[in-house]
Amino acid sequence: MIQRARLLLLGTLMAWLTGCASWGSDDWREPQVHLVEVETVKARLLQQEFVLHVQVDNPNDSRLFIRNLSYAVRLNDLLLVQDEESLWRSVGGHARRTFKITARTNLWQHLKPLAKLLKSGEPLHYTLQAELATGLIIHRDLHLSRSGEIIPGDHFPE
Repeated sequence: MIQRARLLLLGTLMAWLTGCASWGSDDWREPQVHLVEVETVKARLLQQEFVLHVQVDNPNDSRLFIRNLSYAVRLNDLLLVQDEESLWRSVGGHARRTFKITARTNLWQHLKPLAKLLKSGEPLHYTLQAELATGLIIHRDLHLSRSGEIIPGDHFPE
């Protein structure tokens, strides 16, 4: 009886390990993460609130579980917002999903340097850096880095 129990336990363990090995297979492709839109919700003197629309494309057969998103937005060398959002959402296999993330900042503390940058007329360099923590059992971190330039005169009416 004890021998059968050991064989059953060993068989179950081997089946479980085989299943685990297939989860980390080589055909896994990294999902694509895009910042689709930045929506202004509130623009008060001491606090500004934005909604970041982040789109995740999952090219894999299996569902992608997203636990957490850490991000930072910089304008030239000024750190405008740095935060972490607990998502606990999923994207189906070969599917696309857009998540809305609320970002709050206080631009008042950067008012003088921002005014100086805007007055200069020089293009402003922005960067968005983010890290998506994925997976329930096998964890993978996806890194996102987007940058570009904003020309201040293009956003002000004449």
